[in-house]
Amino acid sequence: MEQNNQTQKYDENDIQVLEGLEAVRKRPGMYIGSTGPRGLHHLVYEIVDNAIDEALAGYCDLITIEILKDNFIRVTDNGRGIPVGIHPKMGIPAVTVVYTILHAGGKFGGSGYKVSGGLHGVGASVVNALSTWLEVRVSDGQHIHYQKFERGKPVADLKVIGDTDKTGTEVIFAPDPEIFEELEYDYETLLARLREQAFLNAGVRIVLRDLRGEELVENNLCYEGGIRSFVEYIHKRKGLEVLHPQVIYLSGAKGTTTAEIAMQYNESYNELVMSFANDIHTGEGGTHEQGFKAALTRVFNEYARRHNFLRENDKNLTGEDVREGLTAIVSVKMENAQFEGQTKAKLGNTDVRTLVDSIVYEKLGTFFEENPAIAKMIFEKSLNAARAREAARKARELTRRKSVLESSQLPGKLADCSDRDNTYTEIYIVEGDSAGGSAKQGRDRRFQAILPLWGKMLNVEKARVDKVYGNDKLMPVITALGCGIGQDFDVSKIRYGKVIIMADADVDGSHIRTLLLTFFFRFMRPLIEEGHVYLAQPPLYKVARSKKIRYAYSDQERDEAVKELYGADDVKKDIQRYKGLGEMDPEQLWETTMNPESRIMKKVEMEDAVRADEIFTILMGDKVGPRKEFIEANAKYVENLDI
Repeated sequence: MEQNNQTQKYDENDIQVLEGLEAVRKRPGMYIGSTGPRGLHHLVYEIVDNAIDEALAGYCDLITIEILKDNFIRVTDNGRGIPVGIHPKMGIPAVTVVYTILHAGGKFGGSGYKVSGGLHGVGASVVNALSTWLEVRVSDGQHIHYQKFERGKPVADLKVIGDTDKTGTEVIFAPDPEIFEELEYDYETLLARLREQAFLNAGVRIVLRDLRGEELVENNLCYEGGIRSFVEYIHKRKGLEVLHPQVIYLSGAKGTTTAEIAMQYNESYNELVMSFANDIHTGEGGTHEQGFKAALTRVFNEYARRHNFLRENDKNLTGEDVREGLTAIVSVKMENAQFEGQTKAKLGNTDVRTLVDSIVYEKLGTFFEENPAIAKMIFEKSLNAARAREAARKARELTRRKSVLESSQLPGKLADCSDRDNTYTEIYIVEGDSAGGSAKQGRDRRFQAILPLWGKMLNVEKARVDKVYGNDKLMPVITALGCGIGQDFDVSKIRYGKVIIMADADVDGSHIRTLLLTFFFRFMRPLIEEGHVYLAQPPLYKVARSKKIRYAYSDQERDEAVKELYGADDVKKDIQRYKGLGEMDPEQLWETTMNPESRIMKKVEMEDAVRADEIFTILMGDKVGPRKEFIEANAKYVENLDI
């Protein structure tokens, strides 16, 4: 992978062949992250990003994405069209260079693009390499040029197939089944990413169509309010009450670099700060996000001192205090963006931090002075957050002192394992004492620990951190895992490599799972991000005939087991429907749910933290309306629903 300071020296006259596309087919994960659903959808984003770059340059205001039958993808834009003239160094049309050679494109220098999300110039060629076939049509205002490729290689030379007075590029591709584990595109996944792009580029229209079914599914996305509309949309989707009606909007520029911030506080206790650089979501933040957070905290403390919200002996507000209940979008656009890695998850440009810091410091301070009523509401929320943080600190210290004085730091109900190697050990968090008893007897004591829970635990979506400490349902979990929560969380201290939630396959069990996942998401998020959390999958049925036993995890598996054991025999069939874990004896629980050789578990993954945040707020928050809408919209996707 070329370093950024090298790639920036390239222009269209000295683009060189760095690697053949065969390398992409051999190591696709290096270029698109994975060969699972995430990588499959990434193909679409790469082509759309090229069209967005045209929009950023001011030449495109309509981008259409269509999911065709057989999950082919067509992306059309009304930009200038990829250049079709002969490349001065390669001796072939520029469009052919873009689709067949890595690190080729108009983004390395010259006047092609001042601002670009497609930093490395590998997007188009990577999509081509990982497609069974790809067709590109370029309209240059006079002619329509066409070329087809198969697995990255041209089938024939670029040719003119018609005349036109329009400009733009149309790309159709078929993802390669030799590369991808599955080829089914998810409409909602694409819609979420494309809506994000529409918010970030005010006035650009992005149309998504699904042509696979009998009826057309279409979304027309265009937001004149830009990132202000983005903040409003997030609050509306989550059903959150806003603290003040006006979205605060701040913007500024230095040279060719621009920055804009939209922010609004809500009544919740959770923060959501999303940052973007050249329309790329920087999920790991970077200099622009650091500048925003540092200036925000500084503005708050200076204003609070000046207006006596904080007294002389009061401690300063922390970043955590001033961001409680905040939804903010930070978007910067610049030349020569320096991202860390091809995934572009973190921005590294130091001058951007200075720009964002100065914009927030100057303009937010002015906003507070001009809007004292709004400022007062926000500061009261931050001061309450500070008080809760102090209460949490005292509760945390009390908890630590108690653990030192007690003979054992671990919770009494925990049946620990003998091994201490957290790459090997696992803890089952089990619903109920009955199931906990079976799990303790059935487990492998060397590496499996059991922690039974009883009763409904705290819904942390509606509680601050001070309510978590001392909670008799959550403290045993915190103590057993040993890695702290919130600001104290340290994943390296975790006592068990796998944290497995094992609950009944019914409504109560689902509630327990959701409450625990909400807790992990809000207070131990790296636990999920780094792949430590699993859901046990106990069987729903036991099918027996004589001494032959089959366990089934779905209605379909039950029917297959019945067919296998009974065939066409018309006899009374021995089928047991498990209503709870407690119905299984220790041997059955081990065999079906706990034995690493035979068990089925689902790893809890977080493909999109923003979407996860939204779902937890909807499902666990105060508002009934959004929850009802979510359930109605998604009920058709539920498997194994037990009524």
